[in-house]
Amino acid sequence: EVQLVESGGGLVQAGGSLRLSCAASGFTFDDYTIGWFRQAPGKGRERVSCISPSDGSVFYTQSVKDRFTISSDNAKNTVYLQIDNLKPEDTAVYFCAGTGSVDFPPTAPEYNYWGQGTQVTVAS
Repeated sequence: EVQLVESGGGLVQAGGSLRLSCAASGFTFDDYTIGWFRQAPGKGRERVSCISPSDGSVFYTQSVKDRFTISSDNAKNTVYLQIDNLKPEDTAVYFCAGTGSVDFPPTAPEYNYWGQGTQVTVAS
């Protein structure tokens, strides 16, 4: 059974940091691209970052690239998203997702597997 399990969300003050984790199981980790999406209340799901665990290549949405860092620990089948200098506009549910595509697909329907999400709330 394929599973993606996110953790690490919480309530933080603006300017703080969080590290989100996405633990994957049930599929060959190196064969997939893992993406992080976020969904704020009343808005669609937005891709923020992706990684290809097989070669370490990464993608960031322009609006977050100076504050977000994606990484993977292939031995643990886990992808991390480090978020620094958190802003109130980062408040959202953060999801990780897996796809067999290698070109960092931009939209949610292009991802086959999803976690349940982890809430990030940033207080001003």
